[in-house]
Amino acid sequence: MTIKVGDSLPDATFMVPTADGPAPRTTADIFTGKKVALFAVPGAYTPTCSAKHLPSYKEKAAELAAKGVDAIACLSVNDVFVMGAWAKDQGVSDEIIMLADGSGNFAKAIGLEMDASKFGMGVRSQRFSLVADNGVVTHLFVEAPAEYKVSGAEYMLEHMQASP
Repeated sequence: MTIKVGDSLPDATFMVPTADGPAPRTTADIFTGKKVALFAVPGAYTPTCSAKHLPSYKEKAAELAAKGVDAIACLSVNDVFVMGAWAKDQGVSDEIIMLADGSGNFAKAIGLEMDASKFGMGVRSQRFSLVADNGVVTHLFVEAPAEYKVSGAEYMLEHMQASP
């Protein structure tokens, strides 16, 4: 079943690139007590993900913070080394947490995985974004296949209420 607004995010462990090397981070580590904008891409270094999706969140980080977002996280079914290299290539530092969902367990747990085998990519995450407040989904934007219309930072900002 696909996650929906009002649902709690499932327990999961991601790998994140750090200055000291790969480190595990749980859903609780990332989402507990915070408002987090999470966006998922089908793959690091893929054209739309690199040219539009990740850059939209990097460019709009301050505007998201003004709406009460405490952290931004990027999820991809890639390994932590690819996520770290992609962050470096894109000039991303601490403004976005790069979450490696290496086996796609989180994408599967929230019902937003897709089979990209026909492109030689295996099971990946669908392109989506969400806002979670203390681990509870308050906004969810899932793209139709092969589209980039509703999961970028601009769309998220248009559909969020300002925080008090």
